[in-house]
Amino acid sequence: MTKEALIIFVKNAELGKVKTRLAKDIGDEKALEVYLELLQHTKDITADLSQDKYVFYSSFIPEDDIFSNAGYILKQQKGDDLGERMSDAFEEVLGLGYERTAIIGSDCLELETLYIEKAFECLAFRDFIIGPARDGGYYLLGMKTFDSGIFKGIEWSTSSVYKKTTDYIESQNKDFHKLPPLSDVDTIDDLGRLKTLIIE
Repeated sequence: MTKEALIIFVKNAELGKVKTRLAKDIGDEKALEVYLELLQHTKDITADLSQDKYVFYSSFIPEDDIFSNAGYILKQQKGDDLGERMSDAFEEVLGLGYERTAIIGSDCLELETLYIEKAFECLAFRDFIIGPARDGGYYLLGMKTFDSGIFKGIEWSTSSVYKKTTDYIESQNKDFHKLPPLSDVDTIDDLGRLKTLIIE
């Protein structure tokens, strides 16, 4: 066991249940293809990290997927909304004795290994690390001590998530390091702007 752990939140790759906003424009099958590529990207950028890696699935732990038998610890998310699910994951992982823990999702094609490594480096000197998404959310959040308050009173999947999160941190007289802003892939506009995942 290392002193650091990375939590990776993923949705189970099921037709009609992933990238639903994107699917309105490109259809369920293409949306699933995009999500599978995003999952592969997430694995590619985390596979060689020195941190212990926990993959938390939205609905169930699959018998065999890209994270199985690849050095990842597989878990299932618990909670009614995203805030409760992230709070539960942080509480569980930090409760195992890790000194620094960060969470990422599987929607950010711009996220690279160096950003995650930088997050853990900075977390040694700051209370929190946060990577803002350009849509007003965040693609990474890190902490050393479990704080459930950071997940409360937030309207998830809105443009106010990042601001409300940092407002809370400042209200607790804590400090944070801000990573560069990146874009998630949630809509057809996101897909077109990145021009990496090509939909024919």
